[in-house]
Amino acid sequence: MKLKIKLPLLFMLVFVLIIFPGAVFIRNFMTEKPKILRLPLMPIQLEVAFYLLILTGMVFVILAVYLHFNITKPLQFLNTRLKRVNISRPVILSSKRRDEIGELYNHFNEMEDRLYQAHKEQIGMIAAMAHDLKTPLTTINGFVELLALQKNLSEKETQEYYELILKKTKHIAELINTFSSYTKGEVELDALDMKSVPAQKLFASIATEYETELSGFDFELAWENSFKANQHIMIDEHMIRRVFGNLFSNAVRYGERKDLKVYMQGYVRGEYAFFQVEDNGAGVPEKELPLLFQKFFTVDKSRQNQNGGMGLGLASCKSIIEHHGGEISAFPSHYGGLGIRFALPLVK
Repeated sequence: MKLKIKLPLLFMLVFVLIIFPGAVFIRNFMTEKPKILRLPLMPIQLEVAFYLLILTGMVFVILAVYLHFNITKPLQFLNTRLKRVNISRPVILSSKRRDEIGELYNHFNEMEDRLYQAHKEQIGMIAAMAHDLKTPLTTINGFVELLALQKNLSEKETQEYYELILKKTKHIAELINTFSSYTKGEVELDALDMKSVPAQKLFASIATEYETELSGFDFELAWENSFKANQHIMIDEHMIRRVFGNLFSNAVRYGERKDLKVYMQGYVRGEYAFFQVEDNGAGVPEKELPLLFQKFFTVDKSRQNQNGGMGLGLASCKSIIEHHGGEISAFPSHYGGLGIRFALPLVK
């Protein structure tokens, strides 16, 4: 039972236990009816006050005990736990209560879990950045040592080493630019320019744009939607277009088919507009689908090195969609490749 129901009932009980008996006492004494508990040598008014004082004291003792064990003590325990928040190893704060205190405990657990996940992502990001930068730097260092130690290198070999160093240097610059673009995008999410946009118009605009772009690669885009003209979504259109850009870029980059075909759908379910992009490409192992939206996660490192990409595209998509109040998920497409579906709230 919620506290907003418990407390009014409690105070109503206090009212009944104090006011009603008090009224009965006063009525009895005013009408001079037999007084079973009449104390000797005590005026009528003092006798009424005496019994009311005892009754009031008992009620408030019970009320104080109830409030201590049901409100004060749980809040003190939560306050103590807040001082010992552990982002490296969260401890579940259990409660069987179904009122606001129970909800507060659950929200605390969710907060601590989010802090833990954020801490874990930060560690993972630093490790991934260190790994991605270490590999080309190791190669550069090796070739620089060769150039410094081997004085009898031919002009052709020297030129080849310089070209490899230049290639790896450009790769490092690309990595840094990718990291910079991602962090810049995350900062921009704090200042979204939200506007009401017709879902049907947005869908048609994006579909037409990427139909032309894919045809330049001899790929095909099939698209359809069931949006109505009066169905709007509140979005930052620039950011949502970035999501579609990442999805189509991934389909082309990792589809690994000469006859690649991308399928785009739009529809409404409940209070959300759904957008879906699928392909008939290589796909992703089903066990790795939940990991796709983690920062720096790639299905195959060798495929990453060959096709480019740092594993930040889908992580960026997830951030953008969640900042819009929506959700995004991956699923195995029945066309054989990967499917990505995201939902955005409709304007009411």
